[in-house]
Amino acid sequence: MKKKQVELLAPLKNLKSLHAVQKNADAVYFGVESLNMRMFSDNFNIKDLPRIVKLCHDNNIKAYLTTNIIIYDNEFDLLEKILDKAVESEIDAVIIHDAGAIQLAKEKGLNLHISTQANISNYQSARFYESMDAQRLILARELSLQQIKDIKSRLKESQIEIFVHGAQCTSISGRCYFSAEICGSQDYSANRGKCTQPCRRKWTVYDDQNNELLYDGVFFISAKDLCMIEYIPELIEADIDAFKIEGRMRDPIYIEETTNCYREAINSYYSNSFTQDKIQEWLKRLNKVYNKGFSTGFYFQLPKGNDIARESEGNISNYRKIEIGKVLSYYPEKSAAKILLTKGKLKLKDEIFVIGTHTDTFLRQKITSIQIKQKKNLTETPNVSGKENRLSVGIKINKPVKKNDRVYKLEQIT
Repeated sequence: MKKKQVELLAPLKNLKSLHAVQKNADAVYFGVESLNMRMFSDNFNIKDLPRIVKLCHDNNIKAYLTTNIIIYDNEFDLLEKILDKAVESEIDAVIIHDAGAIQLAKEKGLNLHISTQANISNYQSARFYESMDAQRLILARELSLQQIKDIKSRLKESQIEIFVHGAQCTSISGRCYFSAEICGSQDYSANRGKCTQPCRRKWTVYDDQNNELLYDGVFFISAKDLCMIEYIPELIEADIDAFKIEGRMRDPIYIEETTNCYREAINSYYSNSFTQDKIQEWLKRLNKVYNKGFSTGFYFQLPKGNDIARESEGNISNYRKIEIGKVLSYYPEKSAAKILLTKGKLKLKDEIFVIGTHTDTFLRQKITSIQIKQKKNLTETPNVSGKENRLSVGIKINKPVKKNDRVYKLEQIT
């Protein structure tokens, strides 16, 4: 019997993100406006949940709803409202970890995916949640690959999901009160979805017992991003069921590129075409979008000093998303658009992104034609700079866009 392929799970920040991954993701996970671990993300309105799930299902994508924060007594009415809407929407599963929330979701007949917030680190814990009818366990991020294999081998039915790419917490799977302490409020605890990420800042640490300055304005607890793309074969052969990309607060360009790279890597494994040359190309592409440098987390050894981004703050990619114009009009009968070029220039084979500011547009494509007024078959436009020097340009477009959608390029910075 042919073995079932591993599931690739992509994050959603908004509808633009769904458009960005709908060709390559097997499943997506997202939150609504309350009770999820990324409260600073766009998130979806509860009333829109049926529409979002239908869009996913129409594209053969499974939809998982995150309701994975610590729940307090005064929030159960809201949680019940969210879970009822999830049932109505025919959500594929809820990602959850609070014991009271688990019980309520079970009563409503929802499939349970136990969040990494539960910090499942041994087979006894895994078996406990399996006995609670959990369909899937998202293991603690602090496990080695061997520990994951051992847990998987002791389960009867529950699936195993792991993170393969994205930001990592210095603390234990985000179970951290650093942000709450800094902000002076439990509302900003990582456990409540409003972490302000103080671990990403510079800190000075003084050892008063030994009268020693240990760190002086250094990002000494800012972990590099996880990147496991070169180890996809080992992860698949470990009998893991789902690979998860972190990034529900990331730009759709990031979400699309990471999903595309991991889809290609997974497909390459199954087609016996996984090569070092491909790995280098995927790493090159992943380095072009947001990243803090890469590490393999806990998979092969405990993280060391070189797994911390000590010297840099935030994104170290030498590429940035640069706005170069906006859509003036779209002509469906011609599959063309007129854009107002406000910065730089366009030439054939340039890659552009059209992203809506107040719409759900997300489009990535290469320039295949350029027209300025009646001049067709141009190879490039003049360079544009300043408010007085703008240019109306006609281009072929792959799918509908809307007036005032923004046009971007990824450009290398010096």
